[in-house]
Parts: sequence; C-alpha cells; structure tokens
Amino acid sequence: MQPPQNPGPPYPSSFGQAPRPNWFRRASPARRTAVILGSVTLSILLLCCTGTAIIGALAGEPEPTKTGTAAEQAQQPIVAAPADPTEESPAPAAESAASPTAAPDAVVPPVTVSPTPSDAATAPVVKVTTETEQATVRYAEKTVKVASLAEGKRVVRTKGVNGVRTLTYEVTTTNGVRTSRKLVKSTVTKQPVTQVVAVGTKKPQSSNCDPNYSGCVPIASDVDCLPGTGDGPGYVRGPVKVIGKDIYRLDNDKDGYGCD
Repeated sequence: MQPPQNPGPPYPSSFGQAPRPNWFRRASPARRTAVILGSVTLSILLLCCTGTAIIGALAGEPEPTKTGTAAEQAQQPIVAAPADPTEESPAPAAESAASPTAAPDAVVPPVTVSPTPSDAATAPVVKVTTETEQATVRYAEKTVKVASLAEGKRVVRTKGVNGVRTLTYEVTTTNGVRTSRKLVKSTVTKQPVTQVVAVGTKKPQSSNCDPNYSGCVPIASDVDCLPGTGDGPGYVRGPVKVIGKDIYRLDNDKDGYGCD
C-alpha cells in the first residue's frame, strides 16, 4: 500500500493575513444597538413564558379545554336572582297546600319598624345672650387766640381727656356656635374733655420799641403822650397797653392803658 500523497498545504493560501471582520463588526452602530435590544427582549419573553409554564405545571391546574359541540357541553344551572327584601313575596305553593288552615285570601300584614330615638333629628339649641364692649371717644381740640403771647406760640390751657362709649351687642348661638352678632345699644358713659390751646398773635417789636408796652413806644430818656405838654424828647400817640412796667408813667389812671 502506498502512503497517501500530500494533497496540498494544510492551510489556505491566505494564511498569515488578517481575518476579514464578520457582519456584526461591519454593521453600523444603530444596527448593532437594534440587534442587541432585540436579543435582550427575546430572551426576556422566553424566560417569562418558560417560567409561567413551569409554575402552572407545579400548581397542578391545567387549563380548561372545550371539546365537542355546544349541545354536548354540560348545561349550567339557572340561579334565580334574590328577591328584594322590602317587597312582599307570596308564600310558596307547597307550604300553602300542606297547611290545611291557611286561607287562600289571607293577607299578611306588613311589618313596620319604629324609628329609634337616635334616628330622630334633634332640634337645634338656640341661645341669645348680650355682650358689652367699651370704645374710646377721642377728645376735640379748640384754639384760642391770645394777643399777649408771641405770634405762633402755643400753650395748652386745658388738657384734653378721652371719653368712653359702651356698646351692647345681642349674640345668638346655635348648638354652641356663634351665628349672629347685632349692635342693639350705644351709650357714651364718660364724656370727653375738650383740649383748649392758646395761640399767640403778638407781633414781634422792633429794637426801637420799648418791650414794656404793647404798641411801639420809642426808647428814650422820657416819653410823653401826644398831644400833650410834655417836653419829650420821645413822644407816642396812644392808646398803648402796659404789659410790663410803666417806666414812662403813661398810665395815669392805672387801667392798664397809657395815653388814652
């Protein structure tokens, strides 16, 4: 027997070259993603179906199968709907036949249920009371012009005092909850005291007028009234009011006014 001849080299002529990439490497990234997602979805579905079949086999509950025609299937019993308990139902025929004393025209009286005290609506409890409150009555202010005070000066002669007003309300409550509140009386129980303020109207005098007189009396060694027989050197035409000391002796009759 001759030994078999060498049919050729054991490797193809392309041995030593880089293998050509398969179809997955040649596919685009979007196509690769679609293939991967499809494979994962198919695997999950297969696992779910297999798990359902295994659980059904272990539970021993085979799925019901329907065979034969509709006539061969077992007839389901017909169950009558329950009667309304509020409606009267006639006595069964068997019972009426078995009872010889039952009259055919006998009428069963309806059963009446009397309401319990808890079901009856309770009447609301209404109460009317009075409440009183006190409110402040603001005092008024009155101004009086005074010529002896400097112009613009204010002096409080009578201090004001607030008054008090008493308010009476009628309050209605229903089951302990306030439902209305109405004012029924308003009375001033303490009268307020009006505040009196004196406001000065005296004009400021110039530096050449003596401050002891209201009305400009010149400042001099002596002042006499006009017309008159005085020798001056200062003269004034009256009347002038003495508000300080009568240094020029113009108020001879001592009535508070000079040269009158």
